[in-house]
Parts: sequence; structure tokens; C-alpha cells
Amino acid sequence: MFSKILIANRGEIACRIVKTARRMGIKTVAVYSDADRDALHVAMADEAVAIGPAPASESYLVIEKIVAACKQTGAEAVHPGYGFLSERAAFPEALAAAGIIFIGPKPSAIAAMGDKIESKKAAAAAKVSTVPGFLGVIESPDHAVAIAEEIGFPVMIKASAGGGGKGMRIAHSADEVAEGFARAKSEAASSFGDDRVFVEKFITDPRHIEIQVLGDKHEHVIYLGERECSIQRRNQKVVEEAPSPLLDEATRRAMGEQAVALAKAVGYDSAGTVEFVAGQDRSFYFLEMNTRLQVEHPVTELVTGIDLVEEMIRVAAGEPLRFSQAEVKLDGWAIETRIYAEDPTRNFLPSTGRLVTYRPPAEGTRDSVTVRNDTGVYEGGEISIYYDPMIAKLVTHAPTRAAAIAAQAEALDAFAIEGIRHNIPFLSTLMHHPRWREGRLSTGFIAEEFPEGFSNPEPSGALALTIAAVATAIDHKLNSRKRQISGQMRTARPVAFSPERVAEVGGTRFDLTIADEDGTTVLRMADGRSITVVSSWQPGEPVWQGTIDGEPIAVKVTPILNGVRLAHAGAIADICVRTRREAELAALMPVKIEADAGKKLICPMPGLVKAIIVSSGQEVRVGETLAIVEAMKMENVLKADRDGTIGQIFAREGESLAVDAVILEFA
Repeated sequence: MFSKILIANRGEIACRIVKTARRMGIKTVAVYSDADRDALHVAMADEAVAIGPAPASESYLVIEKIVAACKQTGAEAVHPGYGFLSERAAFPEALAAAGIIFIGPKPSAIAAMGDKIESKKAAAAAKVSTVPGFLGVIESPDHAVAIAEEIGFPVMIKASAGGGGKGMRIAHSADEVAEGFARAKSEAASSFGDDRVFVEKFITDPRHIEIQVLGDKHEHVIYLGERECSIQRRNQKVVEEAPSPLLDEATRRAMGEQAVALAKAVGYDSAGTVEFVAGQDRSFYFLEMNTRLQVEHPVTELVTGIDLVEEMIRVAAGEPLRFSQAEVKLDGWAIETRIYAEDPTRNFLPSTGRLVTYRPPAEGTRDSVTVRNDTGVYEGGEISIYYDPMIAKLVTHAPTRAAAIAAQAEALDAFAIEGIRHNIPFLSTLMHHPRWREGRLSTGFIAEEFPEGFSNPEPSGALALTIAAVATAIDHKLNSRKRQISGQMRTARPVAFSPERVAEVGGTRFDLTIADEDGTTVLRMADGRSITVVSSWQPGEPVWQGTIDGEPIAVKVTPILNGVRLAHAGAIADICVRTRREAELAALMPVKIEADAGKKLICPMPGLVKAIIVSSGQEVRVGETLAIVEAMKMENVLKADRDGTIGQIFAREGESLAVDAVILEFA
């Protein structure tokens, strides 16, 4: 077994690998760019080596720097994680030439299956059902359009060396193919150093299901069940689960056996994933093979009890697999949500900045429910513009799918993040969505269920009452605290706070009377109903946790002027709990009207201006491209939402802009 390994990655996956290596008694070496000098993975590892400037192309993607770091520290093997160099055959070849072991598949397997074009050719040769497409070199946008018209719209344009949603576009027309071809090539070149793309038919109403395979150097290959990753946006997975609610045992076995046959055909000898696009009728087609550890591997680990990172390390050290196919059993259900630094109310555009608050829910197992949080950040750290905007992967496991979803919803409510925008409100809303809970999924789920984009749901009914009860309990706690402040003005009688309170949530008014009874807070409503609230929450804590009428609940709390902002189940409400007289007076206050910014093109996220397409005085029509802003390795095309004439242009190409910065204005 190895005594020291180097992790050629960053963020949560580097931290996750450190944890397993530490448990196995293996020392670890981290590498870091200038932007990651203070990163969590650097602090967790036993040693750390600087490898260059912030851009990945000058640090994490430079093979020579990784090899040099191994020689400098005496690392015997390298785990690549996912992304970066994990699927480049040249990387394990360079390591082998230096006498260093690659914790992953052999270079020939990466070359055969890691390249999306070559993998489809290999699958076709093995008589695996594949999606119709063109696997040759595409010379130009016109060539791409001709291919798409021959295949039939819609089509998918994909980076040959890609993954993680980078270099990927769906096109429904010739114009979209031309633009998507240019954007996909550009993203592929910047993210993977390989600008080749291919075009294939896009299957309508598809589901994304993948099989986890594991092989060793003794010609053994097994499959560890499936994962469903159909909840996606921008072709990037957002929620994953294992097993899939679609598959029956016969389909699971058929997909698993086909995945194993394909892996054996290329002599696969590590952890890998064979991805399929599946129809609602359980038909399936080979999509691609990822010759690395997947982002979503934790759900497989929780339902099988197998640590995939440990098995990869053992296999790389020459050990045979420790279990047979018959010994692999699926137990319970696991759900993973990817928590990103992005604004779901602005079409999920990236967000950067400092994590002023970062308090994940408690990890561990209780009452047959497991909560796991894989992360690479910490409170006070920064989310950089240079890398993927993932903050954490929150995973829950329970005996049933319904219980795993309920646990995930509760854990999301208990996850406090401040300082940057994040997608927790969207994920929380999703966990309560009827279609999601019923398992009626497709890769178009987000576009179909949120056609106008996401906005925080307005609290109503029972949800509004719950939020009002928590707000009133918080107000009562704060008032009780105020009574204990020393040095207050002496009066003939102690200050008494009125027990009658008014809380307005989502336009609904709740008249409540507060009473403390037997160590609990009882709220009585005007109609005679009562609500019992129990909590040990203290002022300053970012999450209120307790019970309402005996039911456990978690609500995020953010102080605002004269009140609190509460977030629960995707809903966010600003609430000021008042006395009845205060409520009467507040109703007379004028409402501030926001200024109209409709004539300006606003930068929707912090990013780098890649291109300004228009010039002052130019006439444009709805849908025309105005500018391109790059953030988190993704190019975002900003288009005109009206016909008009371009006035003054404020931004320059190559300039870094903050969120809401004005790029240009219309005349």
C-alpha cells in the first residue's frame, strides 16, 4: 500500500480524498494555485505545493507541475479527482514515465472511453445501442448546421473531451447550432484544452441514468447499481439519487451487464461510470463513459456501503476487488443536492464573494437517517471566479425514497449560508415539488416546471402560519432578552411588553397572543386555535431549530431592520412582528418605488467581459447578442430583450465586472 499520495485537484473532492486517505493511514499532498492558497484542501493535507497562477490552464491543468510536485514531496501515487486532468491519457502516461502510479484507469482505457467521440465508436463496435449522431471532425459552423439538419432537430452539441456541462449546447434551429457550435468550442478549449465537438440527436423527454462500474488489475469488473441524474440545468446535474425510481430489477441488471461488458472490452481497471439516456419506457442508449470518479459518487457509497475512493486506491496498489457481484447489495435510498454559489432567481447565474456565514447541518446517522456534507469551503473563505461554483454536496440516506427526500428537505432548511447568492431556496422548493416526490422525472424537469425561471414561492396556508409562529417566537425571545439589559431607566413599574402581536406573512395577517406555559411558548390565534412552540434558539444563531406542535422544523434566520428574514421550504419572508397599534401605524407608511433600470443592460453575475458585440448607435432587435460575460468557466450570452438603439457602452472587453454593473444602455 502507498505511504503518500498526491491529490491533483482542489475543492470538495480533494478534501473528500484526504478523509479516506487519512483513515487508511496514507499521508496526502495537496497542490494549489495562487487563488487557493488559503483553501480548505490545503489546510487538510499533510503537505501542500504551489503550482502557479489562478487560471487552471496555468496550474491544475499543467502536467509537468503535478509531476514536479510528486518528485518534490516523494508522493508514490496521484489521485486526479474529477475534472482537470482526470480524463487525459497523457497524464497517467507522464506519471508512469516518472515512476509514479495513477489512481485511475490505464491510459488506453481513458483514450478509448474518456474521449466522447472515440467512446461512441467503441460502443458501436461492441454493438451497444447508441444515440444517432455524427462522430467525425466538424470543420465549421456551416458543417455543424448541415449535420444537424441531416440528423434532425433538436440536436446536442458536445465537447469531445468535456464533462460537467461545459462545452455543451442544445440547439433547435440552424441559428442555434451556429451559435452553440462557437460557444461549445470556446468553452471546451478553455476548460479542457481540446476544442473538438460532436453533434448527436437529442432524445426528447429523456432521463439520465448511469451505472457505476469498478474494475481491478486482475480482469474483474462489477457494477454497483445505478444513479439517476435527470434533474439538470444547463446540462449540469443538480440533484442525484440512487437507486432510480424508474428502473425495475430486470432493467437494472441489463444496464449493469452492458456497462460491465463495455468496461471489460477496454480492459477497465478502476472506478468509472457508464452513462445512458433512458426513455420513459425504460429503453436506454449508451451516452458516454466517464473514466474517473463522478461528482455524485456519494449516493452510491451510501446505498452500497462501499467507499469508492478507498477501492480506487487499493486497486491502483494492485489489490484485487474485495467483493463479487453477488455480494453487492443496495440498501435504502440516497439523495444528493449540489449547493452552488449561484442566483436561482437570475437564471442560476454564478455568484462570487466571501462566505460571511457557512453553517452546514450536523452530519451523522440518527434514527436510520444519515446526513453527509462533502465540502471544500469554510466560513470566512471566498468563492472565486476561476473555478466551478460548487459550495458543497449535501447527501441524505434513509430506508425509503420518501424518507430520504424528507431528510434532505430538513437538512437544506438547516443549512445557513450568507455573503453570496446560493441555490438552497431552489433545492428546498424542489424537495417539496409533487412531480419530484412522485419520481416523474426528465432532464427537462427544471425548464418544464419553472418555464419563467425560479422565484421564491410566496408563503401561504400552513407554511405562512409556520413562518409567522417562528417569527413571533423569535420576537418574544428578543423581548425577553431586552428586559435583562442592565442600566435601564428606573420606573415605578417594570416595563411590560404587550402579549398581543401581529405578524404579516405573504399578505396574510396573523393576530396572536403569546403566553409562556411550562417552559414552552404558546401562541393563541384569534379563532381560538393554539400553537405550541419549543426551541433552544438564542439570538445570533443563523438557524432556528425546534418543534411546532411537536413537529421538528428548521428555519434560517437573518436579522433585518426592525425584524427578521426567515427562509424555510424555499420560501423567504421579511417579517416585522408588531403590537396591534404598531401594525395600525405601519399600514399608513408609504411604499418605496424602485427606480426603473429597464433601459440598461446589467451584468447578471460577477465575471469577465469576453466580448462586446455591438457599438453605440447600432440598432438591435429582440434576441440579438449584445455581450458575452465569462464566469466560473461558463460563457454567458447576454441578449437584447427589446428592439432599440444602443446608446452609451460603459464596459470594455477584458474588464472584470461586479454583479449589477451597467454594461451598456439603450438610447
